[in-house]
Amino acid sequence: MSLPNSTDHWQQVVHLALGRAEYARTHELQRLLHSMRCRGEIGDTVITVEHDPVFTIGRSGSRSNIRISEEELQSEGIPVYDIERGGDITYHGPGQLVVYPIIDLRSYGRDIKKYINRLEQAMIGLLTEFSLHAVRRAGLPGVWIDDRKIASIGVSVRHWVTEHGLALNISVNSDHFAMINPCGMSIEMISLCDLVAPAPGMAEVEGRLLKHMEAVFDWNIALGDPEYYWERLNG
Repeated sequence: MSLPNSTDHWQQVVHLALGRAEYARTHELQRLLHSMRCRGEIGDTVITVEHDPVFTIGRSGSRSNIRISEEELQSEGIPVYDIERGGDITYHGPGQLVVYPIIDLRSYGRDIKKYINRLEQAMIGLLTEFSLHAVRRAGLPGVWIDDRKIASIGVSVRHWVTEHGLALNISVNSDHFAMINPCGMSIEMISLCDLVAPAPGMAEVEGRLLKHMEAVFDWNIALGDPEYYWERLNG
């Protein structure tokens, strides 16, 4: 397989659907794609993935927001990673759609706040399809239903190329979220399944969200082959 054509217009975006994948390995893949995007070897790319249970802590985060002991963490088998995205602690796990855009913001006005706003808008548009009134909160990236949070955003931007992204709860284990102070706050996290019956499946939500991302970013998304990049990562 050849590399995506880096001379394509910036609106052409390759979608890598990873399915279920372990966090640390996916993080390595993000770093590879980020380096390739910085060098112009690939065009803008978006990853979708469902992770095994994991807690990640961003640049402004603290392990003090983990509410269980180290022994309990080990018993639950949930690893903790300190990573370079913004924000505090969050949870990823089954039933949560995670989206990692690897895009060059120099083609989008070099505006990180606008980028985050667009991620939020795509999720708000999706949730509106289910007759849900989803909103932003000033200074708190993510999407809310009343005073409960249904989606989180944490990004990293280096050399104007993005990493990390958004996490939308579809049918997440609420007991796992209860083990932390999500985003460093005492808040309730909810899932789409708590609000909509019957709850849509992961594939349906993924497809709908990507359509909204196409609209807010003016993208044309084409499905790519993640195996090429996994093989390159394996060296």
